[in-house]
Amino acid sequence: MFGIIRPCGSHGCPSLFRAWRAHLCGLCLTLRDGQGHGARLATNYDGLIISVLAEAQSPYGSPHRTAGPCALRGFRSAEVVDARAGGVRLAASVSLVLAAGKLRDHVADGDGVPGTGVARTMLASRWEAAGARMGASVGFDTAVLTATVDRQLAMEGLTGTVRLLDLTAPTEDAVAAAFAYTATIAGKPGNAAALAEAGRFFGRIAHLLDAVEDQEEDTARGAFNPLTATATTRAEARRLCDDAAHGLALALRELELADRHLVEVLLDAEVRRAIARTFDDHVTTASYERPGWVRKSAAGVATFFTCGLWRPRWSKRRGRPCDDRCYLGDGSCCECGRCCEWCNCVNCCD
Repeated sequence: MFGIIRPCGSHGCPSLFRAWRAHLCGLCLTLRDGQGHGARLATNYDGLIISVLAEAQSPYGSPHRTAGPCALRGFRSAEVVDARAGGVRLAASVSLVLAAGKLRDHVADGDGVPGTGVARTMLASRWEAAGARMGASVGFDTAVLTATVDRQLAMEGLTGTVRLLDLTAPTEDAVAAAFAYTATIAGKPGNAAALAEAGRFFGRIAHLLDAVEDQEEDTARGAFNPLTATATTRAEARRLCDDAAHGLALALRELELADRHLVEVLLDAEVRRAIARTFDDHVTTASYERPGWVRKSAAGVATFFTCGLWRPRWSKRRGRPCDDRCYLGDGSCCECGRCCEWCNCVNCCD
């Protein structure tokens, strides 16, 4: 599991972390119920934001249940979003469809273990069909997502004549469509425009951060990278991310939400923290890294919700240094008070 949104579980506010985990585990279990255990590989930290947005607009439309023990929770039970919730089904649909697109792109690029192309293509077809079925169950047409992969590849073929924001546009449009549809699920059509705007900014940030993190590896492999292809400096990429984060925060203010706390933590504070983490010290303090066989998709649209495996650097040793666990962006080790500073909590850290 991976993504740019990684709230601190060790020092962060317990109530908010439990709420975030309810959506993460709910997404994982919904994928299992809809397409079997293998589909749980499509679970990721950013895709659950769709479920969070739907619940924030209409809490009564997002029922919870108690899930049994899970190894990833230390064999403890937990409250999770039930698969009946429209938001988590939309999140699962989007995750599967874009994960399928990433698998197809890996096959086209010749990435991964040799001789597995046919198997991965078959898996992609199954996931795409499952995602379409889940989307249809909440009235969402996943064709808008599958079309973005082709658009992305076409844009990347125009190197030398394309701008960086042209390359991020397919990602932005895909995320905008998914975010905006949560307004339909929640019965809040007035939120659709602001949600689409928030989705575009979030998609831009996710795409740019992925490009920054992958640039060295892509250069070494001779693979496509948006920054290299457009001769964009890290300073310019940072400026674009900061501008997008500001636009995202403004879009969030326009939303009519029943409960906006978790939304603002994830899409404002945690987004800004992700930007700081990536640009300030993305090599030495990153908590997760790709295994060598996992490569960046040429179809950058999958950056937001795509499947893949990341392994914690701390998995080779017992414990983690604090700056790996909860990086504040200024190089300091966070304590509960500082985490509450980021999320504007009042008493939940007491």
